[in-house]
Amino acid sequence: MRAPKLPLLGATLAFAPALFSQTIASRDASLGQLSASFEALAARVRPAVVQIFSTGYVTAQDSDATTASSLLSTQRSTGSGVILTADGYIVTNNHVVQGARKIEVLLYSTSPRQAHGSRIPAKLIGTDHDTDIAVIKIDRADLPVLTFGDSNQLRQGELVMAFGNPLGLEGSASMGIVSSVRRRLRPEDPLEYIQTDAPINPGNSGGPLVDADGRVVGLNTLIFTQSGGSEGLGFAIPSNIVHSVSEQLRQNGHVHRGQIGISVQTITPELAQGLRLSQDWGAIAADVTPDGPADKAGLKVRDIILSVNGREVQDGPELETAIYRLRLAEIVHLSVLRDGQKLEYNVPVIERDDDPQRFADMVNPQDNLVSRLGILGIELNDKLTDMLPELRHQYGVVVAARSSNPPYSGPAIETGDVINELNRTPITSVKALRAALDQIKSGEPAVLQIERNGKLMYLVLEFE
Repeated sequence: MRAPKLPLLGATLAFAPALFSQTIASRDASLGQLSASFEALAARVRPAVVQIFSTGYVTAQDSDATTASSLLSTQRSTGSGVILTADGYIVTNNHVVQGARKIEVLLYSTSPRQAHGSRIPAKLIGTDHDTDIAVIKIDRADLPVLTFGDSNQLRQGELVMAFGNPLGLEGSASMGIVSSVRRRLRPEDPLEYIQTDAPINPGNSGGPLVDADGRVVGLNTLIFTQSGGSEGLGFAIPSNIVHSVSEQLRQNGHVHRGQIGISVQTITPELAQGLRLSQDWGAIAADVTPDGPADKAGLKVRDIILSVNGREVQDGPELETAIYRLRLAEIVHLSVLRDGQKLEYNVPVIERDDDPQRFADMVNPQDNLVSRLGILGIELNDKLTDMLPELRHQYGVVVAARSSNPPYSGPAIETGDVINELNRTPITSVKALRAALDQIKSGEPAVLQIERNGKLMYLVLEFE
């Protein structure tokens, strides 16, 4: 009969304190390594994050003003930004600098004496209201920069850090995880956000959301809150969109919107049943523009869109989301299902017909400003005619850009309008339009004949 192994058990119990101590030491070492990695990450990212100060004016309807003396008031705001290039290009949110008359930037300093150093004047390079992205520029060299990561590679639960200046507290950092990689705030929105529980507060806007390698994976933009502060519902613009838009703003000062000539809708169970589709979810081609890129590539109405550039399409707006990420002339790879057969197509992105920026590269304030109308105009030529629907007249001035506060009373002139006549005088050039306007005295009506969306109409304007 074998003796019981009590001595072995006793030996194990004797070694238990030593094993427990080793476990604690190992855990402490792991925590120390984790802490050190966050410290190193913050030290690498922090120098490329700036604080932005903007000063502008708001009208009574944009503020809480209730008296006539407050019809125009000064508004000061602060936000954050990310240095893109060593020579001073910085990306931030449009709402941080929107309407600003003066923009200043405070750079990071390692010296406690310079923690509240001098502010550097900044120039606004361009803004994009749709994506809430803006680019500004300071006159500096050899600045630290951050690189963009691929936001398509983000995964739910991934550790991220948010940097910025919450409530004006310069140089703050917070940590959290990616709560959702594709959060659409409203069903019809084409833009998807990265949701994070990393604490974000007012003042963080325009600061970077970075991954464990210190790459920018998002631009902190907004929060959902009932208290006014962080409640773990922060949202960042994906880096792939930030990268594309900021590059266009740097190069052109504006963004051109693209399209591929296809309209998609979300598939519902009822739609699937009525059309006898093979699946009751996803997106379907409701319309394919004749002679458009998708039509020329071979797509058909009722094609089910399975994926865009390898990314699964879950509903209708996903295609527009994908187009947001691409520049003009880039290629969209579509996988579609047609009558049970999977097909592949490559479709080029072209400029949207109704893109308000489609004329912006053709004009400049010196040559094209019509100050009395508050517009930039360009006379019709062959290139413009190709960009517009078939026109009723082969002469006129196209409105390439307009002021948001026009210097006249009456209905607004819109971008893309073609001005044909002013008080029955044919308008054949910007010079002719200026001359005709000079003949109109204060208080006299100015009747413009314009063409808008294929229809002729009159606009009655009055100048003070």
